[in-house]
Amino acid sequence: MLQQDSNGDTEDVSLFDAEEETTNRPRKSKIRHPVASFFHLFFRVSAVVVYLLCEFLSSSFIACMVTIILLLSCDFWAVKNVTGRLMVGLRWWNHIDEDGKSHWVFESRKESSQEKKTMSEAESRIFWLGLITCPVLWVIFAFSALFSFRIKWLAVVIMGVVLQGANLYGYIRCQVGSRKNLTSMATSYLGKQFLRQNTGGDQTF
Repeated sequence: MLQQDSNGDTEDVSLFDAEEETTNRPRKSKIRHPVASFFHLFFRVSAVVVYLLCEFLSSSFIACMVTIILLLSCDFWAVKNVTGRLMVGLRWWNHIDEDGKSHWVFESRKESSQEKKTMSEAESRIFWLGLITCPVLWVIFAFSALFSFRIKWLAVVIMGVVLQGANLYGYIRCQVGSRKNLTSMATSYLGKQFLRQNTGGDQTF
């Protein structure tokens, strides 16, 4: 497993205290963790549905607001701590060191050839589809509430944007690496291209 901290340093560590046993199931369309896949979508989709239908479900704004916030909170915890680990082998978290400094850690499991065969592409699609689609919907709801002057709902939709956007940002960092690594890779690539062009130009003469 490859661990990346907020400073861009990487090292091989164990992703979890007890690694799950791999099976010989094919990678194609098998869903290895149906319960995790279900709850990955259940809380976030339920929050969206309650928001859209709240005026028909209940006349109490407080009841709808509390229900939506509870669903969003359950979704944040489940996606951050359970479904990302099981479905795609990613995890992000924060810890405080002995000096009181906060460190954000973005982890991704280093897959062996055997693990790649047993991971589910269907689960990966479900994970990323739910992770990306729902924050986009909450952003649309935020603009809709703002432009329609539904100010009382603005706090609710902002909560949805923040909680689901945080998970999206964290898992993107796990997947593609830290900004420092991306910057160094881009700089190295551009440098190689520049040297290659100069070398090629010299050889033409």
